[in-house]
Amino acid sequence: MAEVLISNTPVNTTTLDQIIETIKEKSVELLHLQFVDIEGILKHITVTVEQLEDVVEGKIMFDGSSIKGFSPINKSDLYLQPDLNTFAVLPWTVENGYSEARFLCSVKNPDGTDYEGDTRNVLKKTVDRAAEHGYTISVGPELEFFLFKNDENGYATQELGDRAGYFEPSPHDVGDRVRLEIYRALKAMGFTIEASHHEVAEGQHEINFKYADVLKAADLATTYKWVVKTVAKKFGLHATFMPKPVFGINGSGMHVNMSFFEGSENAFFDPSDELQLSQKAYHFIAGVLENVKSFTAVTNPLVNSYKRLVPGYEAPCYIAWSASNRSALIRIPAKKGLATRVELRCPDPSANPYLTFAVIASAGLDGIEKGLEAPAAINEDIFHMTDEKRAFLGIDNLPGSLAEALKALESGEIASKTLGEHVYTEYVSMKKAEWDSYRTAVHAWEIDNYHTKF
Repeated sequence: MAEVLISNTPVNTTTLDQIIETIKEKSVELLHLQFVDIEGILKHITVTVEQLEDVVEGKIMFDGSSIKGFSPINKSDLYLQPDLNTFAVLPWTVENGYSEARFLCSVKNPDGTDYEGDTRNVLKKTVDRAAEHGYTISVGPELEFFLFKNDENGYATQELGDRAGYFEPSPHDVGDRVRLEIYRALKAMGFTIEASHHEVAEGQHEINFKYADVLKAADLATTYKWVVKTVAKKFGLHATFMPKPVFGINGSGMHVNMSFFEGSENAFFDPSDELQLSQKAYHFIAGVLENVKSFTAVTNPLVNSYKRLVPGYEAPCYIAWSASNRSALIRIPAKKGLATRVELRCPDPSANPYLTFAVIASAGLDGIEKGLEAPAAINEDIFHMTDEKRAFLGIDNLPGSLAEALKALESGEIASKTLGEHVYTEYVSMKKAEWDSYRTAVHAWEIDNYHTKF
C-alpha cells in the first residue's frame, strides 16, 4: 500500500488494482463486509470474491431492521459501501490456496446518501465540521482488556488467565504468548504496533498501536477489539473489553489522545508557552471539561462503566486537567512539537469508538469556537485530596451512574448536536432500557446480604 502524508498522519491509499492483486496472490475466496451498530458492536455480511465488483460499487444490500437501533421494518433496505483503505486479509484464515479478507463499510440509503443511523457516518460529519475550521483530527486510543479462561465447552469463566502484575514478564505473565499472536495478526493487517505489556491488574493487558486520522483510528480500534477476541479464543481464553469485570482491582480504560492539525502544523503546540500549549489547546481543554458530564454516557456507555469510575483504582473520576498528573481527567503528555496532544482518560473500551471520538472532538471544537478559558491546572494528587479541598478548588465529579450520565446527556447539547437525531434518539432509548433492566433486576449482592438476614 502506498502512503501519502496529510498533516503529520500517514494515510494508506489502497487502489482497487492493489486489492485485486492481493486477492490473487493470497487466494482470497470470501469477503467479509463489516460495519458497526449503534453500540459499536461489529457486524458483517460474507460474500464470495466473485462479487467484488458489486461490493466495490456498494450494491450489497442488507436488512437494517434486523440491526438494533437501525431502520424500521418498512424502511429496512440499506447498502454497504466499503472503504478500500480498510481491506485486509485475515491472517488466521490463511491456508494453502485459501484465505478470507474484510472491508469496513459505511452504510448507505437506497438513494446513495449516507445513512444517518451509521455511527461511522456520524464521525465523518464531525471530521467535516473540523475541516470547516481548517483542522484535521489525529487520535491515538489506548485500549486495555482482560483475559479469562474458557471452560471445556469454550464458554467464558470468571477465572483470570494469569496472576501477573504491571509490566511483569513470563513465566508470571502467561498472556505474553497471546499478545505476541495478537501483535502478529494486527501487523499482518496493517497496524503499526508501538508497545505491548501486562497491565496493573491480574489478567489485564494492553497493546498500543500508532495514532492515525480520527476515522482511521476508530476503524483501527474496532478492528483491534475483534482481532484480540478472535486470537484469544484460539488459546482457550476469552478477551473482554468490559470496563470492570472483577471487583477490587483496576478496570479497563480507553485513553483517547487527540490533537488538531492545521496543514502540517500541530494546532495545539506553541513553543513560547510555559507548557508549550497554544491558545487553541487551552480552548479545546476548556470545551472538553465544559461538556464532559454531558457526553460521559457516550464515552462510558454501560451500567458497569461506573463501577470503574470510582476513587482508588487509578480511574479518573474528577473533572480537572494537568500537564502530567495522572489523577486528573485530562493529562498533557510530556512529548511536544508534532506530538503535542490532549489525553482524555475517562473513556472505556466498551464505548463505540466512532461516537466517542466524535463527541470529544465536537466538545473541543465548541471550546475553540467560543473561546472558552481553561481553569487552572491541578498538579496535586486529586485522589488523596479531602472532599473539602476538592470543593474549594472547584473540582467536580463525573456522573456516578449510567442514570446520572443519561440525565446529564439529555440536559446538555453536545450529544444531540454531534450524534444527529436518529442516533441520539435510539441511543438514549437503548441506554434507558439498559438502566431500567439493571435497576429492576435482583442481583447476587442482594441475595448474599438480605436473603437469610430478613
